[in-house]
Amino acid sequence: MAGHSKWANIQHRKGRQDKVRAKLFSKLSKEITIAAKMGDPDPDKNPRLRLAVKEAKSQSMPKDNIERAITKATGGDGEDYEEIRYEGYGPNGVAVIVEAMTDNRNRTASTVRSTFTKNGGNLGETGSVGFMFDRKGEVSYPADAGDADTVMMAAIEAGAEDVESSEDGHVIWCADTDLNDVATALEAALGESESTKLVWKPTTTTEMDLDGMQKLMRLIDALEDDDDVQRVTTNFEATDEVMAQL
Repeated sequence: MAGHSKWANIQHRKGRQDKVRAKLFSKLSKEITIAAKMGDPDPDKNPRLRLAVKEAKSQSMPKDNIERAITKATGGDGEDYEEIRYEGYGPNGVAVIVEAMTDNRNRTASTVRSTFTKNGGNLGETGSVGFMFDRKGEVSYPADAGDADTVMMAAIEAGAEDVESSEDGHVIWCADTDLNDVATALEAALGESESTKLVWKPTTTTEMDLDGMQKLMRLIDALEDDDDVQRVTTNFEATDEVMAQL
């Protein structure tokens, strides 16, 4: 019986992982389609599409899925999505930015507002928390891409603004408008990155205890479960002990 329970638990966990993976691929496909629709369907001539495809590949999204998403745009298929950003506060007053792509603004706004309310948060006006973040380009490399000095020199040559190196890897920051050029230069110097994307980088953070983090994770999970939501960013800060207990 113990073995059966363990197997059932593994199956449940795998099912959850598969569901998360499928949802991630769906969001990545939407970004690729939008990028291809707004510009040239050739990634080499469309910086936004190039970054979207690069991020999809870094998440092991199959090539067929990527090509299908581009074809969907060039074939005139698919809905016309609108990009919307929502801002609000989560548990303990943590700042939350929600980026969405929707074909129905009213539906998405209603769902996001309801999700905040049900999970101890409060949806605010545009700009209510945005001032606590900077829009930045983020390029991530594994630790074995090179030592800190090697990566720092490559980042400087590429025109990046900052580098954070640790035993877990390297995170390279640049201006949002420079991301495509910086990523291309880094790729020539260090090889393929683990991740290349535009992010909201917190300029101030909110310290969270275990109870606050558990509530925040429920809010984030609920928001990310919405098909219209592309990504969720917060400015939480928590100790290693708190993160280990989650």
